[in-house]
This record gives sequence, structure tokens and C-alpha cells, in this order.
Amino acid sequence: MERIKTTDKRYKVVSLFAGIGGFDLAFENAGFNIIWANDIDKYAVETYKTNVGRNIVLGDIREEKANIPEHDVLVGGFPCQPFSTLGKLKGFDDTDRGDLFFEIKDILKTYKTKAVVLENVKNIINHNKGETFKRILHELHSIGYDCHYKVLNSADYGIPQRRNRAYIVGFLRDAFDNAEFEFPAPIPLTVTTQDLLDKNVDKKYFLTPKIEKTILGEGTKGYIVQPTIDLPISKTLTATMHKMHRASQDNYVTDLESRALFDDDNRTNLRKLTPDECRKLQGFPSDWVQAVSDCQAYKQFGNAVTVEVAYAVAAKLMEYMKQNLR
Repeated sequence: MERIKTTDKRYKVVSLFAGIGGFDLAFENAGFNIIWANDIDKYAVETYKTNVGRNIVLGDIREEKANIPEHDVLVGGFPCQPFSTLGKLKGFDDTDRGDLFFEIKDILKTYKTKAVVLENVKNIINHNKGETFKRILHELHSIGYDCHYKVLNSADYGIPQRRNRAYIVGFLRDAFDNAEFEFPAPIPLTVTTQDLLDKNVDKKYFLTPKIEKTILGEGTKGYIVQPTIDLPISKTLTATMHKMHRASQDNYVTDLESRALFDDDNRTNLRKLTPDECRKLQGFPSDWVQAVSDCQAYKQFGNAVTVEVAYAVAAKLMEYMKQNLR
């Protein structure tokens, strides 16, 4: 995707639940200025500092919010586990993570932030029969924000991964002219997962015959599902993919070229994705440095915002703010 070329950094951005910086890279590329970021995970902060910038604070946002500087835009992919079908669906009743949306609300109300961009799993729209999402929009409207939302798929923005995420873009009513915000239009997908695969992959990523049998299993009793491998558009990368779920959930590829580079009767031709391939499937740059273990890297990429999708939203937001901010 063509990047906006600009030295105009007029709009200051605060990034909450920043993780390894998917939102932050995207917004910087679109011409915004990331002035402050926060995450509670020390490994994510280590990766962020290695690759994105030093302006990230390690700690619980409940304790750090008083230190947030004045800003124009707030972005955040707030914790999705309480709203995900892969979690316990406790929603706002999850007092560790599910109620963190209200911290966002409090920050917006305190700083009168001009615009906000939030991201979460698609299921947040349907959670609790739609009541959860209805309340989120109501709470934002009650403090002066007009909101727009849409489910965006990474595969529609140049990345061969089926990853549907709900995006909310809100504008402080008193700060903008009343104009409709348009989400970015999809673009043709020109690459497949196979185009992004690494060369000379280490044998540690290849499955043993015993593990392959489990990976390709169809499940048991009431849970029967057809395993699929070598998909041109990958399944959604998850934070738990390091555990190697069945091929009905995680991504596995046949790699005869790399397999031919070593002799080991206890390895098959099937392997899991490498962390570097997960990087590519989330749109992170080629000079990315893996500063943590494979286990943590899988978790980080599974939790990340797809950079290309966030960039498409950020570019639209930049255009909107230039035209409509009073």
C-alpha cells in the first residue's frame, strides 16, 4: 500500500494497549505523531522499544492514565478475550480486562480527545445479544462522540489472512464539522500465504509423525471439523497459536523445499508457520527484530493489529481531520 509522504506531524496520538505497535506504525506512516504509548506486558514493551520507539510506558493503564499527555487522537485495541468466542465471554464482568473500555471513556472525557479509533474482535458487535456493543456506542455518545463502525478484514487490505476485526472511529462532536466518515475501500489481494513463506526453514518448525496425526485430526465426539492446510489465505493468527492447535484452527503448510535440506526420519513435510511468517501476515516491516522468544513472538503477532488495515483507517482519518476539524 502506498504510504503518505509527509513531514506534517500536527496531530498528536496516544496509543493504549499498544502491544508491539501495529497501530503506532500505521499511524506514524499516515502522518500522525505518536507521543505516548502504554502496555502492561513487559515482553511486548521490549519488542516495541526494539522496533518502534522508546516512548512506551510499561504498566497498568489504570495507574498510568494520570501521566498521559495532551493529545488529539487516542487509539487502542483494547483486550478482546472477554468478548471473543475463543474466550469465556464474560464481557464487562471480567474485572481484569473486560471493563478496561471504561478507562478509555474516562481518558477521553478528561482530555476531550478530538478523535478515537478502537479495535476489537468481530464478535464484540454480537456479544450479549448486541447489548455490549450498544452500550459502548452509548457511553461514547454520552461524552460527546459521534461514532462510526465497521468490520474490516485483513484480506481486503493486501494481507493474505482472514482476520475480521471491528473498528470504531469516533469524533468529538464539538470539534468537527458534521461530515460523514467513510471507512477505507477494499483493495485487490495480489499475494497468497505461499508468496510470503520463508526459505530454508529450520527443522524445529516441522511436525513429527505423532504430532502431525493429532494436528490433522478431525476432533472427537461432539466436536468434528475438517482440517485444512496450505491455504492461500491464512486463518486468523491467534495469541495461543504457539500451542499448535489442530489444522482446523491454526495454519500449517507443506514445505518440501526446506524439508529436503535436512535428514531426520522423525520429521514430516508439514510444518507450522515461523514467527517471521506471522510478522508478514500481520504487515510488520521487513527490518523487524525478534527481541523475544518464539513463544512470545507468536503471542505478540496473534494479538497485534494488522498494520495495513490500521494504516488504511489512519489515512482516512488524516484526510477527514484535515478537512473537518474546526
